[in-house]
Amino acid sequence: MGGLMNLLRGAPQVARILRKGRFDVLNTHSRIDTLLAGMGARMAGTPLIVRTRHLTNRVNSMLAYTWIPHRITTVSNHVRGYLIERGVPAARVETVYSPIKLPPPDLRSGLREELNLPANAIVVCCVAILRATKGHRELIEALRPLMAERPEVHLVLVGNGSPLFEQLQALITEIGLADRIHMLGFRNDVHAILAGSDIFALATQKEASGTVYVEAAAAGLPVVGVDVGGVSEMVNDGETGILVPAGDVVKLREALASLIDDDKLRARMGEAGRRMAYAEGKFSLAGLGARTEQVYEAWLAQRGSPGLAAMQQSS
Repeated sequence: MGGLMNLLRGAPQVARILRKGRFDVLNTHSRIDTLLAGMGARMAGTPLIVRTRHLTNRVNSMLAYTWIPHRITTVSNHVRGYLIERGVPAARVETVYSPIKLPPPDLRSGLREELNLPANAIVVCCVAILRATKGHRELIEALRPLMAERPEVHLVLVGNGSPLFEQLQALITEIGLADRIHMLGFRNDVHAILAGSDIFALATQKEASGTVYVEAAAAGLPVVGVDVGGVSEMVNDGETGILVPAGDVVKLREALASLIDDDKLRARMGEAGRRMAYAEGKFSLAGLGARTEQVYEAWLAQRGSPGLAAMQQSS
């Protein structure tokens, strides 16, 4: 879709599609599709053009947030606040949380058998793409002295990404923990891995939202995270898990130790997390649908769209 010629050819084509379908809402999700499809929607007179912002990175050009779309949705209040600081009017931007897939009720984990772990093993699990900002090195640094003092503690890392995968493998061998830190690479059975763990920890240094914390909570795990971006909207600090300041490995170690050494605290936070994931509903697929309808209807009403009555009738 990139390039000026594709934009000039594509926008009128999108406009024809939107006119033919008599669509009330166009929702885009990245810069190029906002420029191409958004301009087509402007040409077609589409009543509501919405841009969704998923990332926490700095926005270089605000064109795709202030000029083309009528309204903005974000995946966390943190991202919403950033866009407001950059000039998007507060009334034009709303948070719509991303949903998680809840684990099946009859799930059985084979993780401990797969890794041949002892019966008393305490498993700390981290699920994330292997990238420097996800804090895998910091997590290993925080856990290393704890593992030296507590032979029952194991760390499971799920996710892939070169060259960090190979670098972490070399580091783990170098510090003599190859039998205690298990790198599983990419897995499609994350729910089962979480179900076989005791604690979830992710020392991410940058995060727009962090729904993986909610996935872990839904599995009944207490979580340890870093208070950056939208993470505090996914973790109720002191209730479903523990948040530590960014860059503070000592505090990260203390949080991990408190959960490793206190099975009652783990159980209490894990149960609170499960209640949050299941009972509140804001991270469910149904919650996403209801919230999306809510903001679309409100914005269509503000813009005086004739399609609003039909939309409300169908819902």
